[in-house]
Amino acid sequence: MTEHLTPAMLNLFADGELSYEQIAGVNEHLAACRACTASALAQMMLKSTAARAGRRYEMPADLRERLMHRASQEMPAIETPQSRGADAKEVRRARRFGLLGWAAAVALLLLSVGVVSLQRGAMTRADETALVTEVCDQHIGTLAENREPQVLSSDRHTVKPWFQGKIPFTFNLPDGLPEDTKLDGANLAYLHNQPVAQLLYSIGKHRVSVFVRERGETGVYQDFATEHSGFHVVTANTPELELVAVSDVDPTRLRGLVAAIGQAQTTGH
Repeated sequence: MTEHLTPAMLNLFADGELSYEQIAGVNEHLAACRACTASALAQMMLKSTAARAGRRYEMPADLRERLMHRASQEMPAIETPQSRGADAKEVRRARRFGLLGWAAAVALLLLSVGVVSLQRGAMTRADETALVTEVCDQHIGTLAENREPQVLSSDRHTVKPWFQGKIPFTFNLPDGLPEDTKLDGANLAYLHNQPVAQLLYSIGKHRVSVFVRERGETGVYQDFATEHSGFHVVTANTPELELVAVSDVDPTRLRGLVAAIGQAQTTGH
């Protein structure tokens, strides 16, 4: 590619909707074009901000009871033919329509609860999507800036102490790493406006960001792996921490690094 990437191509790249061949071509162009790299980063940051702003809070757990209670209070009293001295046939017909009315009300309530349940599931996916977008944006920003890490060292005994007083938690780094994997350093970063550790590794010629953050009430508790904008994202959880790794390296090798870091949290390295 000799000309600048079009806005449409940048949008597709930011959304992760390009084929592998197209992604390879875009990455090759970005490696040589600072203007398009800045534009791609701006697109991804914009989408990340929009994704976070679009999230909603979950409904209270007692929603069903509240809806049922409110419906029972607001349901108008049914006037039956008994109060008018009607015959038995009219009484049965009124009762049938009265029951149908209550059935419809209950059905509407259950439908409301079902919609909320679906929304709750969608919220979980939205949280994961927002997290994936944000970590990919930060990883791309790190690659685009091409600056030295804030702490430049391959010594875990240097990198870990550097974070003391900078983040409200502690973590361990593995002594042994998978083959052809090297610790390059680390940065203080932020996810959802909370301070986290961004560990920087190299696997062969591939750069890797591993974000370490404290496991909170609204965190991602189920490990998952996905792709975004040509990068693989792998997560892992320990009792206290969440690990989110981003790279264009083979996902099997990326999972191996994440597993080693996760294991270090239990062995005390």
